[in-house]
Amino acid sequence: MRALDTHALTLFCAVARCLNFRQAAEQLHMTQPPLSRAIRTLEDKLGTRLFERDTQGVALTPAGRTLLPQALHILDLLAAAQTSLQAESTPARLRLGLTSSVEAGLFRPLLAALEHALQPMRLELASAPSPRLVAAVRKGQLDAALLALPSATFDLAVQPLARQPMMLALPATHRLAKKRKLSLLDIAQEPIYWFERARQPAFFDHCQQVFSRHGFAPTFLREALDHHVLLGDVAAGKGMALLADSFRALRLDGVVYRPLREGDELAAGIGLAWRPEHGHAALPLLLRLAQEQLHG
Repeated sequence: MRALDTHALTLFCAVARCLNFRQAAEQLHMTQPPLSRAIRTLEDKLGTRLFERDTQGVALTPAGRTLLPQALHILDLLAAAQTSLQAESTPARLRLGLTSSVEAGLFRPLLAALEHALQPMRLELASAPSPRLVAAVRKGQLDAALLALPSATFDLAVQPLARQPMMLALPATHRLAKKRKLSLLDIAQEPIYWFERARQPAFFDHCQQVFSRHGFAPTFLREALDHHVLLGDVAAGKGMALLADSFRALRLDGVVYRPLREGDELAAGIGLAWRPEHGHAALPLLLRLAQEQLHG
């Protein structure tokens, strides 16, 4: 006996369910003649008739009744195998990096939308300075990362998403707190908390160019890694801090925020980075949601 193919079994089951060649052909989106030929070919392979055909209609023969449950079982097994293989090919998680250069709350709407849309895929997050995130994406430790721009991204694909102007955090009791907007010239004689170049070299260099254009050379203080600690120092009157605008969300007694005239020049970009040759299955979804939630 020659081997059977699953396509022939699918056609047989369709006719067996309808007991009508025309209706079965319509359900299978084919014409009746090739369906009839396929059933005759199947009967030839099996060496027995599967259907009785007469003017009254179509009926299963004893051989057809024997084959039907077995054929349905074979097709069910094949469908289960395909479903299992598809499930195995879908990643169980999406590992996403978040830059610590902006306030984490900025990403909250995006992360909520992602967690809802990714189910049952798991979302795993890592927060770090952008250079560390770049290294993790390049090594395959992260699937994608939301970076502060400019960053040295090497061979990664990067989609810019938004810009975060820089603003000033200063003690509420400081005389400059009375002004609605400040400039670099206003704070040129003040001690300013600023990050070390190693944390974000490309963005540091970008800001230094802006400072140079404006002749801004204050006394820089080393910025604490924890922004709550940093703002505590500002509240204590130890200095002022230049921060991305998203940090306005951090409320602390004794600290006020003021826009900076040069804030747009100093702005930090936000972009999504990934390895183009190892695109994660959820990357199109991540990119679409990031553009919707962060675009500005």
